[in-house]
Amino acid sequence: MGNAVVQSIHVHPVKAFRGVSPRTAVVEPWGLAGDRRWTVIDDGGTVVTQRESPRLALAAAEPLAGGGIRLSAPGRQPLTVEVPEPSGTIPVDVFRTKVEAVPAAAAAHAWCSAYLGTKVRLVHMDDPAVRRPVAPQYALPGETVSFADGFPLLVTTVASLEALNSLTAEGPHAHEGPLPMNRFRPNLVVAGTGPWDEDDWTRIAVGDVVFRVARPSARCVVTTTDQDTAARGREPLYTLARHRRAGGKVLFGLNLVPVTPGTVGVGDPVRVLERASDGARTAEGR
Repeated sequence: MGNAVVQSIHVHPVKAFRGVSPRTAVVEPWGLAGDRRWTVIDDGGTVVTQRESPRLALAAAEPLAGGGIRLSAPGRQPLTVEVPEPSGTIPVDVFRTKVEAVPAAAAAHAWCSAYLGTKVRLVHMDDPAVRRPVAPQYALPGETVSFADGFPLLVTTVASLEALNSLTAEGPHAHEGPLPMNRFRPNLVVAGTGPWDEDDWTRIAVGDVVFRVARPSARCVVTTTDQDTAARGREPLYTLARHRRAGGKVLFGLNLVPVTPGTVGVGDPVRVLERASDGARTAEGR
């Protein structure tokens, strides 16, 4: 781990859209600044992701000063969306949890609906400090999260992806590989580790910022979606199910919760502060 560094940083302003890869990012208690503060919801108020709509992979969101975003997608003129005034909220269903969010302007709803071919709305999380707690079985008191799947950050390692691609190359869907890291939509990508070294991390430091590991990241069908074409295949879930299954879930990467605030940057050293072998991890993943 002496040579482990941050290879890349990824911020997705709109959940399920493609994002940006800055050289540095501010770490807030609920994740990287600007990450997944917006999401698309269907007519019933349920979050729409690439699980239901793979075409979201082709839509992009660029962060703007002040928290606004610039949307772009194939066949659509770009649209600038300002942060809506928090004059009223509506309930949003995020994986069966109700979260209050602020609707964007009507033009944003129309733009997203036209692109997806169905009626949807774009909403903004105005105050992530209070809107959505981390799942209590994995959280410490007061921990919150944006519209990310469940935890403030996701970290993956280059060595583990290379190992996964080697396993895929030996299987029946070898033609689908090698897979790029964007299939896993991480926030931080770390180079300079060994394959699967992260399995027993429980607390790490990225530069001066400390994170605790909440749990390994369970993967879903989104990972089988080509982020450049929106086409679906069988990998990496087929290979992960054969080699990286635990508790009925297939795993790749780690879910992180910030312990200290700060700024992370490409090239920052990554240090393991505690490992499960040190007795740091409990049954609750704390």
